[in-house]
Amino acid sequence: MKRTKSGGGVVIGPNDLVLVVSQHGTSWSLPKGHIDPGEDAKMAAERETKEEAGVTSLKYIKDLGSYRRYQIAVDGGENKDELKTIYMFLYTTGQLELSPEDEHNPEARWVEPENVSNLLTHPKDKAFFEGILDEVTTFIENR
Repeated sequence: MKRTKSGGGVVIGPNDLVLVVSQHGTSWSLPKGHIDPGEDAKMAAERETKEEAGVTSLKYIKDLGSYRRYQIAVDGGENKDELKTIYMFLYTTGQLELSPEDEHNPEARWVEPENVSNLLTHPKDKAFFEGILDEVTTFIENR
């Protein structure tokens, strides 16, 4: 089994909405992806957010920790050939328009924070977001 590392972001945008992206048009997740050579997790998170949603203006807020899960297969299930460690960061952006650049991530949308985990496909993505929802909500209320 391949073990990889990814960087991703919880991006809070205009109107206090959270960014989610579609992978292969079959599953939904927070923007994230593999860390390329020469990148750290934060750099990968910012690059992946640009590729998967077209968001180019990000303001880093803080580190949200990490979790592990298997890769999402093309059919939306688990691909147990790859175990990912995903490092997540909190960002804000004033950019409303979303325009994914990556053909494998054809759609991105802004979602109410309390509806994000319902949309996420992978159970571990849901659990991660549910675990930080209070933190996200508190940040939104205090910004």
